[in-house]
Amino acid sequence: MNKSNPLYKEDLNNILQTKGIETLKGKSILITGATGLLGVCMIDALMMLGDVKVYAVGRNKEKAAARLGEHFGNPMFEFLEQDVCNPFPKDLKVDYIIPGASNTHPLAYSQYPVETMYINIKGAEHALNLAISCGATVLYPSTVEVYGNARGTDIFTEDYTGTLNLATSRACYTESKRASEALCQSYISERGAKVKIVRLSRIFGPTMLESDSKASSQFIKKAIAAEDIVLKSKGEQFFSYTYVADAVSAMLHIMLNGENGVAYNISAEGCNVHLKDFARICAETAGKEVVFELPSETEMKGFSIAMQAILDNSKLKSIGWTPRYEMKDAVERTVNILSEE
Repeated sequence: MNKSNPLYKEDLNNILQTKGIETLKGKSILITGATGLLGVCMIDALMMLGDVKVYAVGRNKEKAAARLGEHFGNPMFEFLEQDVCNPFPKDLKVDYIIPGASNTHPLAYSQYPVETMYINIKGAEHALNLAISCGATVLYPSTVEVYGNARGTDIFTEDYTGTLNLATSRACYTESKRASEALCQSYISERGAKVKIVRLSRIFGPTMLESDSKASSQFIKKAIAAEDIVLKSKGEQFFSYTYVADAVSAMLHIMLNGENGVAYNISAEGCNVHLKDFARICAETAGKEVVFELPSETEMKGFSIAMQAILDNSKLKSIGWTPRYEMKDAVERTVNILSEE
């Protein structure tokens, strides 16, 4: 992506308006999943803030250089090449930890369900152990998926429990995230850990990975290529989405202003849309049409069967955060930034 795009710079500056962000100066933050959609945007914003030591963790230095290369010569940036399934170095000392490494798209759930579970659970365990050893605060990125399937048209508040389906390998993601949240609460109760939890809606934006197989990412890639948008269902699913800059701002707000042991939904009501409308907005942005196509068997294995997943963000608003972006603006920004590559 073109990080010099004025819209992306505006996104980063918007993130830097987050309440309390100046208190991060002089602090250190370790971020796993550093080359992911959220990781790249968060690191770019923190490096723009300045005077924050960022430890970016990933399995492949070459991949990290392609995504974060402009920071590699900065003394406030350090890349740690390691698998999150392994413990962190014993001498590492940081103030905040964001264990963001995870398989977060359908093909990964379909092809690597075992690895998906280990990355989530072991990644959470090692982040929590590091936090205990150095007194750091953990911001744990959980997901809308922990609520299971909605009962009818229910809206997900933080105390909601939907219906669950364990008879599929796709449960690898949902159940490992639920287990990781339980691990966070266990570390708080038994070992005095400091943990804030965020439950993210479906995130999209210009820092998306080329390999991302989520429907929203496929729509955006088609729009950038000025091709018809391919919809592999009737598109009646009604989901909460959040633009990546809003998601990063909300995460940092919760890390700095949220309560220990409390989970907060992250969503933007202006981005609550049916899948077919997401496809339509992408098509209109590109001046193209929406076409329907049957999914492959492999694709279907990774699909969510949920028809509605709307996150209530009242608790997050109650601590002073409000979303900035609406769907049409967010899609147009994403396509504009990525079209300049």
